[in-house]
Amino acid sequence: MLRWPAEAIWEAVAPTLPGFTVEVLPQVDSTNTELMRRARAGWLEPVLLVAEAQTAGRGRLGRLWSSGAQPGDVLTFSLGLPLKMADWSGLSLAVGLSVVQSLHPDLRLKWPNDVWLADRKLAGILIETTQVDELRYAVIGVGINITPQEVAGLATAPAWLQELDPGATAPLALERVAAALAGDVKRFELQGWGPFQPAYAARDALAGREVTLSDGTRGQARGVDGRGALLVHTSGGLKKISSAEVSVRPSN
Repeated sequence: MLRWPAEAIWEAVAPTLPGFTVEVLPQVDSTNTELMRRARAGWLEPVLLVAEAQTAGRGRLGRLWSSGAQPGDVLTFSLGLPLKMADWSGLSLAVGLSVVQSLHPDLRLKWPNDVWLADRKLAGILIETTQVDELRYAVIGVGINITPQEVAGLATAPAWLQELDPGATAPLALERVAAALAGDVKRFELQGWGPFQPAYAARDALAGREVTLSDGTRGQARGVDGRGALLVHTSGGLKKISSAEVSVRPSN
């Protein structure tokens, strides 16, 4: 049976997020889907929702996200909270950076928010929002591979946290990540992307590498700009990629 650090996380986060709660479910279709349902029904309090198993987990671009064969194989959770920001640009990068910094020094961030270990995906992030009256509610979903994962049907084998830390478990990973993530999101709300940019540059998995975009365009990744857009130097000049619907892969 998994022992989740719900009380420790609540104690760390509640002072900066009034009304914050931590909830652990044995199973749900998707933590993101559940919090989006709640928000649209008027439940707009800040919450961390953890699922030991997901039956319909989702990633970016409509991809499925497995929760593993057994509870604890993959850490799946969503942080839901109301945010008031003039500019949301760069939020996904700030979230990814927070996860990378909390987990391990060897991890890198592949734009916009995939967590990589040696060019293999260890964790993914999905951010969704909904507008309710004057309030915009954000749901930040995170999935982290803890144990070795099934590779069938994948072009590149996934990575997992126990490669770096054999003693890692889903509850320990949640304790490392959750409070820091809540703090970084609130920091982003107040300060925007700018303060995060130097730390992102130090963890950028694509910087200086040849990349291929989903439309076939090739070029060299040159970091990100002041709003979190990916800069790619192509034969036609410098391109700014700001849409998360664009897929970017290293060519080398």
